[in-house]
Amino acid sequence: MLKLLWLIPVLPLTGFLVLALCGRRLSRHQIAWVGCGSVGAAAMTTAFVAADFLGVFPDRESYHQTLWNWIDTSGMTVGVSWYLDALSLLMVVVITGVGFLIHLYSTEYMAHDDGYARFFAYMNLFVAAMLTLVLADNLLLLYLGWEGVGLCSYLLIGFWYREPEYGTAAQKAFIVTRIGDTALAIGLFILFTQFTSLSIQQVQSLAVEAWPVGSNLAMIVAVLFLIGAVGKSAQLPLQVWLPDAMAGPTPVSALIHAATMVTAGVYLIARMHHLFALAPMVQEVIAVLGLVTLLLAATSALVQHDIKRVLAYSTMSQIGYMFLALGVGAWSAALFHFLTHSCFKALLFLAAGSVIHSLHHEQDIFKMGGLRRHLPWTFWTFLIGAAAMSGVPLITSGFYSKDWILWSVWSSPISHRWIWFGAVFGALLTGLYSFRLIFQVFFGEVRTQPTGEPGLAMRGPLVVLAFLALTVGFLEMPHTLGNVTVFSHYLSHALPTTELLPGMDESSEAREQLAVTVAALLGIGLAALLFLPGSRPASRLADQSTDRPSMTFLQGGWGFDRLYDRLFVRPWFSLTRNPSDMLDRGYEWLAVCAESCHGWMSHTQTGQVRWYAATVAVGTLVLLGLFAM
Repeated sequence: MLKLLWLIPVLPLTGFLVLALCGRRLSRHQIAWVGCGSVGAAAMTTAFVAADFLGVFPDRESYHQTLWNWIDTSGMTVGVSWYLDALSLLMVVVITGVGFLIHLYSTEYMAHDDGYARFFAYMNLFVAAMLTLVLADNLLLLYLGWEGVGLCSYLLIGFWYREPEYGTAAQKAFIVTRIGDTALAIGLFILFTQFTSLSIQQVQSLAVEAWPVGSNLAMIVAVLFLIGAVGKSAQLPLQVWLPDAMAGPTPVSALIHAATMVTAGVYLIARMHHLFALAPMVQEVIAVLGLVTLLLAATSALVQHDIKRVLAYSTMSQIGYMFLALGVGAWSAALFHFLTHSCFKALLFLAAGSVIHSLHHEQDIFKMGGLRRHLPWTFWTFLIGAAAMSGVPLITSGFYSKDWILWSVWSSPISHRWIWFGAVFGALLTGLYSFRLIFQVFFGEVRTQPTGEPGLAMRGPLVVLAFLALTVGFLEMPHTLGNVTVFSHYLSHALPTTELLPGMDESSEAREQLAVTVAALLGIGLAALLFLPGSRPASRLADQSTDRPSMTFLQGGWGFDRLYDRLFVRPWFSLTRNPSDMLDRGYEWLAVCAESCHGWMSHTQTGQVRWYAATVAVGTLVLLGLFAM
């Protein structure tokens, strides 16, 4: 079955081609079968490949498959090659599994949209690009998938292109992420010039042999790769595109935030971990960026009115936890949080979509309320997702993954105590903004009358994801709670194990877990005190639409949009839209020069054959003289 590995990215790509070429001639039922079925077939193929791979694992830690040589010139050989190991298999399982559930949900959610075939064509291409990215054996093929994901995000965020603000949001995402893509491309150029290879495994082994720890080239390449990861994963300072990406349909938001795009940066750093290990200062920067981003995003999520923007900022915050783990060398902990996050974040977005769908596409949480009786399936699944994201202890997956990260930060020799305290405060904020949503949307009085629960195609994925959000955390449990190490043992064959400070024992871990638990529960308790309808603080906070500068500052993501607008956007527009600007003057000067040269040269066209013959003779003599010299 391992030989079927090539089918996994090809199946959704085939679905895209069928829908792009024949979508107008297919019925909606047929479109749904092609769009959803192609990803479902990829998920089923993944299951067969995974079963075969795990049957010989760990005796055989990787599988390499080359389909054909893509480029073979001037010493550069690049093939269309796939590489399967514990890390890439984890990513593929999440992309195809969660991606299939989102596609199934979309068959009902988008049923009445005019662009039904176009939507599924873009979604299929999105999944195919992400699968190419994570299965690529070389950096050029990885970069192809990387750019494909960026293109599909532009198409899907601006799916409703007739609305100008949606097109603007798509352009913003495309342009901001291009900054990171450019840095990543430069990093690839440097690696190729140094090692004349783009094979991921070969480049890293050669880099370890050629570059000492802390060398300048290792630092430069690591920084360039980090900028690429920061752009795709919406981390500081390139995080501004993600909240506006909510312009796309809700299933698009779920796919971008849970299974594709924003996790690409996490995968890139994890895949190139040997390279980042050569640049310890860059690893520290990764940890600090993750911490600052998670706190910035969490505080912004507290004051948003749009239910999808709250979840968007929560994604930035949770990806920040993953970057924090990568920065302190807790590679497996970061990927475990990726796994749990993909389940509860997809669940939250799809449950939010169910709310939006039942409220006639209303997204303002202050126009919602009292929905737990009218939408019980949605309420309970949303509650499970919020509990998992908050890290409710013992019963949710988010608790085990977040606790692993925080324990790694506490016990890592390359971390600092203030980073741990900041991350714990982020856990408190997560519980606060998560249950603010719960109390505002599902409790209190009904402000907008819902139409009722969605159909089975939308409810089914919610139930499956809710089950996963509760159970996948049991794959890795700490020493104090059973010492289950299935996940870490599995990934230890692809990623290094986490180093711990001496003297870290079970008692230290228990104290750390207690602090994390108290922080999560305190955040939920504060949310009940502040936002549960009927309480006195809730009545004061019932309307957060005030124009207070502090509120506006937080709602705008700490003013980064305004800052970038003044530093880059306005100067660029003023430079390019002014008809008398320097660029236009330069082109006008070239036009004048060309016109003058044309006028001067036209005098040589006399119509006299003797003149032409003399000119040719003189030119020939000049050339002969040059060659003679």
